[in-house]
Amino acid sequence: MRLSEITSYLESVAPLAYQESYDNAGLLVGEPGKEVKQALITLDVTETVLDEAIARKCDLIIAHHPLIFGGLKKLNGKNEVERCVIKAIQHNIAIYASHTNLDSVPEGVNGKICEKIGLENCRILSPVSGQLKKLVTFVPFDHAEKVQEALFAAGAGQIGNYDSCAYSIAGKGSFRGNSTTSPFVGKPGEIHYENELRIETIFPAHLQAAVVQALTQAHPYEEVAYDIYSIDNQHPQVGIGMVGELPREMDEKRFLRSLKKIFGTGLIKHSPLLDKKVKRIAVCGGSGSFLIKQAIREQADVFVTGDLKYHQFFEAENKMVLADIGHFESEQFTKEVFYELLTKKFPKFAVRLSEVNTNPVNYL
Repeated sequence: MRLSEITSYLESVAPLAYQESYDNAGLLVGEPGKEVKQALITLDVTETVLDEAIARKCDLIIAHHPLIFGGLKKLNGKNEVERCVIKAIQHNIAIYASHTNLDSVPEGVNGKICEKIGLENCRILSPVSGQLKKLVTFVPFDHAEKVQEALFAAGAGQIGNYDSCAYSIAGKGSFRGNSTTSPFVGKPGEIHYENELRIETIFPAHLQAAVVQALTQAHPYEEVAYDIYSIDNQHPQVGIGMVGELPREMDEKRFLRSLKKIFGTGLIKHSPLLDKKVKRIAVCGGSGSFLIKQAIREQADVFVTGDLKYHQFFEAENKMVLADIGHFESEQFTKEVFYELLTKKFPKFAVRLSEVNTNPVNYL
């Protein structure tokens, strides 16, 4: 199977456009046209993981954390990142990472955390803005349905759990082609008036090229009139963190003990308990301290994340419980996300879960 088939599918689920500006997700080592036979799934790429891939004859490593985060100016093997890149190239192993883009979709890291905890009615905790655009175009009545269907097939018209969303209003358009034109209606050199529908629909910004291509291919006119607007609406299906509800209220300590068991952590650091039942739970895999205030605004009873610093525990302000279960522990099930996606889409492609524990934090 071509590597590009796998990466294109993963990016249809978690588009690279959704990664944070500091991130470096995507194909880090390898050529898109390369043929691959087996993939090894891991949270981190280390030298031990590379050795495992070699021993298990995997020619692709798919990781959550990018091996290359900062710029590489030299490849001298002076640190683990450089040694891993060198070894991967020597053994013809491709390396792909899906990081904050996978954090930003419901099917990703935080959705899996919610699933493990058993949360219901889950939604994005902090939806992003600036990821949606609006297309406006003008189509003859008889071709409006064909154009709309093409736009929807290209990914336009999705609002939350609804698809095929558009708005139309009737009007009259005018145009005059010069002597070199072959207009669909009217004659060159003459002003023509045509009854048209103004069609409006929204689409994810990263799909703009595909949406415009679908429009121009389905539209009957030689020159297609359309406008694209950037809009400030939040994208309800894209953002960091998630919030949901337990099926039943639980005692605070019982809930924390269940977290400790589910995530197999050596300990849970938490802010003062509030002596009340908990039901609404916010989560963010990895380092989620920047979402503390948002979790409070969402009236979460507990915010589950990792990497909290001493002073950040004060930010709970006795309004909710902060539970730090550890960075690795919160993201460990990301391997399952990759595995489930790939085996469902490519049932005949070999996908292996790494057996290497890459957690650098130990508990005494």
